[in-house]
Order: sequence, then C-alpha cells, then structure tokens
Amino acid sequence: RKIIFEKQWFYLDNAIGHIYGTTFEVTSGGNLQPKQEVEETTTETKEAGTDNRNIVDDGKSQKLTHDDIKALKDKGIKGQEIVQQLIENSTTFRDKTEFAQDKYIKKKKKKYEAVITIVKPSTRILSTMYYAREPGKINHLRYDTLAQMLTLGNIRAGSKMIVMETCSGLVLGAVMERMGGYGSIIQMYPGGGPVRAATSCFGFPKPFFDNLHEFPLSEVDSLLSGTFSTETLPSEPEDNVLVEEEINGLTEEKQTSLHETEEESTTEAAMEINQTEEQETMDINADDAEFKENKEKENKENVREKQRKQWERRKKLIETAALLREKNADGLIVASKFHPTPLLLSLLEFVAPSRPFVVYCQYKEPLLECYTKLRERGGVINLKLSETWLRNYQVLPDRSHPKLTMSGGGGYLLSGITVVLDKGKADPSNLEALKMEEPLSKRCKVQNLHC
Repeated sequence: RKIIFEKQWFYLDNAIGHIYGTTFEVTSGGNLQPKQEVEETTTETKEAGTDNRNIVDDGKSQKLTHDDIKALKDKGIKGQEIVQQLIENSTTFRDKTEFAQDKYIKKKKKKYEAVITIVKPSTRILSTMYYAREPGKINHLRYDTLAQMLTLGNIRAGSKMIVMETCSGLVLGAVMERMGGYGSIIQMYPGGGPVRAATSCFGFPKPFFDNLHEFPLSEVDSLLSGTFSTETLPSEPEDNVLVEEEINGLTEEKQTSLHETEEESTTEAAMEINQTEEQETMDINADDAEFKENKEKENKENVREKQRKQWERRKKLIETAALLREKNADGLIVASKFHPTPLLLSLLEFVAPSRPFVVYCQYKEPLLECYTKLRERGGVINLKLSETWLRNYQVLPDRSHPKLTMSGGGGYLLSGITVVLDKGKADPSNLEALKMEEPLSKRCKVQNLHC
C-alpha cells in the first residue's frame, strides 16, 4: 500500500529483505532504492562570515523562485543538485557563519532530498513519535515518564504483570518489550474490548501474544466478591449438533420448496404452455435454488464461526479469571484517563505482598486523593508522588546548549510497594490489645505523659 509520511509518498515493496537502518532514496513512482554512500571530498575551504548581524531576512536573498525549483524537479534533477543550486543562487550564504551555513544546508536537504531510513520499532521511538504527533492518544505520557514507570514497576522477564492503560496500547507494548516474551501479562480494559493500536506497531512475533490475557473492568467487582460467573460453556460437539440441526432444517425446507417447484412445473406442462417458456421458468427456478443453497452454506459457516469465537472468548475469560484469583501478581501498572483511586484500590487486591505498583496521571490532584486514600487504607509502604523534569540538549562541536523549547510537563507518578494488610489491627476495638503488645518501657512513658 501507499505510505504517506511528511508530504512524501512511497511504496515499501523494495525495502523487504534489507536490514534495519538502511537508507533509501525515493525515485520516480514512489519506489525505494538503497542510497549509495558518496564520500564528500572537499579540499577547498568554504567562505564564511564572522557573524550574522548584517543579514536581514527579507525574503529577497534567494534568486530562484518557486516556479524555477518546480521546473528543476520536472526535469528530473535530484535533490542534492537542487540544494547546490539554492546555495549558488543565495546572496547571503557566504556572509553567514560556518554554523549557520551547515544549518541552512541541513534544512534544504530535508526539504528537497527524498531520503528515508527505516529503523527497527522500539519503545523509545514509538513513545517519542506519539508524544510529538498525537499526545492526546497517550494521555500526554512523555517518554521519560514511561521509562520511569518501567523502572519503578520492576518490569522484567518471567514476572506476572497487571496492566490497565488507555494509551492506545503503548504502555502494554513497552511492558511486553521489556519482558521479552517471558512471563504473563493481564490487560484490564474498559468497554467492549482492548485497544492495541500502538502494540501492533512494535512488530512482536506471535509467541509474545500467547501469554497476553485480557479481562474486562466491569467484572472486577464480581470477581472480588465471588459472584463472577460466565455463561455455561457449551462443548464443541454440542455446537456442531446444533449447527447440523439447523442445516438439516434448512435442507428440509429446501427440499419442500424444490418439490413445490417441480409440482408447479408439471401443472404448467399439463396446461400445454409453450416449451420455450417452460424451459425458461425451469432455468430460473434452478438458478434460484442454487442461489439459496449458496446463501444457506454461507449462513451456516457464519453461525459456526461465530459460535467458535464465542466459545474461545469465554474459555480465555475463565482462564484469566483463574489467574487473577490467585492474587499473586508481581506488579501493577495503571495509566488511564479514568480516576485512579477506585481503579487502584480494587486492582491492588490481585497483587502479592512486597510487590511494586505505579500509577500515572496527567494531573496531580487525582493522585493526591489516591495518596490520601492509600494512607488511610494501609497495606502499602514507600508511597511517592513524583514528577520528572526533562530538558533536551543540543550536543554539537562548539555549539552544545540546552534547546530553547522544552516540555511543560510530562505527568505525575504515584509509586509504592504492597505489604500484608492486617485488617484486624485496623479495627478500633483492638486498640487495647495493641497497647498490651507495646514494649514495657514505651507503655511506662505513655502513662507518665498522661499523668
């Protein structure tokens, strides 16, 4: 299919078979050809000015017009030659500093040279791309914040993770990449089904998805209360019998309809109608019968396929519920557009003690409320609410400096570690028992203070 990227269109057919990192040149017709590396051997020194104070950007420094550049393209002149023409026809190029000249050439090359490098997809590349182009789809989750989530959540191969995210599958893909296909992941999803648009961009092999399970958020409360139950699973033979019965019923109807058509044709023959008309009506009836038969076959195949998919979905749902009932997950990652407090309080029930959890939110206030609720509830330690500060630097010879524009905020993270929640100690009626458990020296101090 045609790929459109930054005002450039091309086909990826010729890229198949090449290694990642290969640079291609877009030729006429949108075909890709591997670019030959040409060593630039420039012996003559470039003329450059001392500073840019006398250069005025009035739009009159370039002699070539838009129509001239279009004419050069129509002649089939390559981008490198067009850039050279622009340099020669610029009246201010030689007055610019060496750094400004390099910047000018780089800018024109990007505009007129149709060069593409295909790189292997990774969490860093995809998160940077999503944040730059469509940050709303990933809840404005910045790439450094995602890296902090993977670190604080202790994502590793062989672990059993619970992931609840509404970031188009980016967080799920990052967790799958870090785990490398080992371990199991349970994705909690709202609505009718999970969204994995970004996950599909990673290009994971099929075995990575064998240990990926999914469970609807709407069934979490029933699972915790013990009332969760799916419809009784029909065995596959019963499904086949049901389908066969439907098919038999359809064939019987078809046979009766055929008998009726035969009787009609005999009566018409008895009435001495023209033979040509008889032949035409019989042909039409035969065509109708064939059409009905094909339609019935399609219907029965659709019914069988639908029943098979329902059976597989219910089977997977029961397997996932069994995994959650064990309540021994090695970690929890939450990054959704919903309020984190009810999500976290319910999903923490499935996490084993002494395991990390991380919650991302674009805003601080919901996480503050979540922090307070967790303090009241107990069962967690090392609670931290943090925000990562990020500034990009340009690192080039003799001109390394912080970039002028930087991100205003990358969201907030609430992290902590689960511990065993002793519900008996939280009961006010057991305060006296708790006092008796205190050391004698501490009890004496408390009594003296009361006196």
